[in-house]
Amino acid sequence: MELFHNPNIDFLSKKWYFLAFSLIFSVAGVLSMVFWHEIPLGVDFRGGTVVDVKFTQKPNNDAIRADLDRAGLKAANIQGVTGTNEVLIRLDIRQTSEKDLARGKELIIKALQPKAEPGKQDLNNVGFSSLQDYLLQTDPLHLGTDAPEQYGKIARAIVDYRDKTAGGVLNSVGDVAAVAPAPVLQQLQQDFFTSDFGVRNVDIVGPQVGAQLRKRALLATLYSLAGMLIYLWYRFEMIYGVAAVVACFHDTLITVGAFSLLNTEISLTVIAAILTLIGYSMNDTIVVFDRIRENVKLLRKEPLADIVNRSINQTLSRTVLTSGLTFLTALALFLFGGEVLHGFSLALVIGILIGTYSSIFVAAPMLVSYQDWSARRARGGGKAAVSSGGQGRRSK
Repeated sequence: MELFHNPNIDFLSKKWYFLAFSLIFSVAGVLSMVFWHEIPLGVDFRGGTVVDVKFTQKPNNDAIRADLDRAGLKAANIQGVTGTNEVLIRLDIRQTSEKDLARGKELIIKALQPKAEPGKQDLNNVGFSSLQDYLLQTDPLHLGTDAPEQYGKIARAIVDYRDKTAGGVLNSVGDVAAVAPAPVLQQLQQDFFTSDFGVRNVDIVGPQVGAQLRKRALLATLYSLAGMLIYLWYRFEMIYGVAAVVACFHDTLITVGAFSLLNTEISLTVIAAILTLIGYSMNDTIVVFDRIRENVKLLRKEPLADIVNRSINQTLSRTVLTSGLTFLTALALFLFGGEVLHGFSLALVIGILIGTYSSIFVAAPMLVSYQDWSARRARGGGKAAVSSGGQGRRSK
């Protein structure tokens, strides 16, 4: 299937315009990373706490922000989960404690409970062990030696009902009547209340793990570029590999720069997307380079610039179809995938556009520029040799 029938676009004549485009966005990204937002690393790389909180009703992020600000958590990152009553709250390692990383969960619960009933515990956020200890201390069933086992079963049944049947949030203490004996329910109603939220999951990343992840993410990117350089050097020529790797580095720099300009956090899923787009960009570049290599054998007498233009035009339909369909898929993921996939899909959307662009307007012109430079150098060397020889003959 061809979208364009025998296109004849002179891509290389516009190379300086596209070089200016790349330069502007690359410099803007570097300036943002150095002076403005730096590289906005997520909790995965900085270390900290990610708390998944579910509310009984649609949460108001502004109200949550105000509660966290009053509790001193002014730098917390809040992300709503599309289609649910859940939010993800991220706390930097500096807002918790390197020695007690679980403190982040306690700070968030305290911040979101400004009207907690004094002297009572929150049944929506009590753990199994704490609930079992409470039942053992109060002993509402007046059990003997079997108390630990029996109250353990009751506590487990209550927690499972809350987390699995009720979806993590109870509307009232009376909701557990189906799994709690009447004396236990009466005791719970005296000493417990239910807030309008429940903490469903807590992920904690220590500072050492974050530093290790940063190092590995950087190495993964560099190793992928080095491996592709070696492959293209073997498959084509060294200049082909250098041009393709420069194009991939260009794509990575602009993508990371865009995240910095937008002040969007870079997480492990974003790194996965960047590695994906490196492979995608490299695949596009190889398709163009392969056609160039074939045409060089067939059209030996034509200038390389004409051959490169013809090769790009011959692969244009394939490039637009492949990149266009992939871009639409990534765009749908970005628009409808929700906050959890926002960073991943954003990296794909930017990367597919820039990767396709660089295959045509960065890698190919670099190949032609190198050949022109080599030809000028060869001519200059030949002239220098003739001049030197003439001088030698005159000296005789």
